[in-house]
Amino acid sequence: MARLNVNPTRMVLTSLKNRLRVAVKGHKMLKDKRDELMKRFLELARENKALREQVEAHIGDVYSNFVIASAVMSSEVLEEALMYPKQGVTIEVGRKNVMSVDVPVFDFKTTTDDTANIYPYGFANTSAELDNAIENLSNIFPELLKLAAVEKEVQLLAAEIEKTRRRVNALEYIMIPQLEETIKYIQMKLDENERGNQTRLMKVKDMMVQEAIEEKQQFTKEAINEYVNK
Repeated sequence: MARLNVNPTRMVLTSLKNRLRVAVKGHKMLKDKRDELMKRFLELARENKALREQVEAHIGDVYSNFVIASAVMSSEVLEEALMYPKQGVTIEVGRKNVMSVDVPVFDFKTTTDDTANIYPYGFANTSAELDNAIENLSNIFPELLKLAAVEKEVQLLAAEIEKTRRRVNALEYIMIPQLEETIKYIQMKLDENERGNQTRLMKVKDMMVQEAIEEKQQFTKEAINEYVNK
C-alpha cells in the first residue's frame, strides 16, 4: 500500500494519528450502519415479497371478475358504466427517516366517505361481477399504496447500502492502510534521526572527554617539569 507523501515530522505524525483514530471510529460506525441497513433491507424484502403476492392475488380476482363482466355485458354498456366516476382520491406523500435515508410514506383521502360512491353506475344494467371487480379494486388500493412505498424504500435502502459499502471499503482497504503505513514510515524516520542524534552526541562526548584527558595530561606534565626545574 502506497504511503502518503508528507514530511516526516512529529507534527505531521500527531496529525496522522488523529486522522487514523477518526478513520477507525468512522469505519466502525459505517460498518454498524451497513449492518443495520442490511437487516432492515432483508426485513423489507420479505415484507415486499409477501405484500406483492397478496396484491397480485387480489388483482387476479379483479381481472377475473372484469373478464366475466366483459363477457356478459356489451362493450358499450360497460364503457358507459365506467365513463363518469363518482369517487375521487387524493394522494398525500410524506417522509420518514430510516437510518439517515428519507423514504416516502403514502396516504390517500377520498372525496366522500360514502362507500357506495365507488360504483359510478346504477345496478340495473350491470352485472354482479363488475360490482365485485370495482369493490375488490377499491379494497386493494391501500395495499397498492403500501406496496409502492415498501418497494421505493427497498430501492432507496439498496442505494444507501451500496454507498455505505463503498465508504467502508475505502476506509478499510485504502485510507486506514495508507495512514498506518505513513505513520510507520514517519516513526521509523524519527527513530532513525533520534539514533543519529544520539550517535553524534556520543561522538561529541567522547571528543570532549578525550580533550579533557589530554588537557589534564598536559597540565600534569607541565607541573612535573616545573617541579623538576626547581
